Amino acid sequence: MDRVTTYNPRKVTCALGRHIASGFADDSFITIEPASDGTSYVIGADGEMARSVDPSRVYTLKLSLLQASVTNKYLQKMYDKDKKDGSGTFHINIHDILGKEKFVGSVAWVAKQASWSRGKTQNNREWELVVGEGYFK
Repeated sequence: MDRVTTYNPRKVTCALGRHIASGFADDSFITIEPASDGTSYVIGADGEMARSVDPSRVYTLKLSLLQASVTNKYLQKMYDKDKKDGSGTFHINIHDILGKEKFVGSVAWVAKQASWSRGKTQNNREWELVVGEGYFK
């Protein structure tokens, strides 16, 4: 028998400090990408190759939310705090309970405010966060 797996977006949790994110957009709502180059290499004039491993564990996280999500207010508050006095950092914990995948970061902050628009129907807002010392468990 073939293996069957199940995904349920309701079983994905996202904790931003003590705030539990909610009101996710209806499509891709969490995107996590490494901010580093991973590995790179150089080749000398005689053809010898040397590799470098980037030790950075910094990630870019994009969070897409419905415009009415209360998480927009939380992220705006943290962005404003960071701009005012640098105190807008928080830890992050994202867990896909069914897929048993987890991403954590000891320090995160809002790098870029979400764009703001209004129209006939509700729009999505995409926030860009930076996560330091992030890793997948």
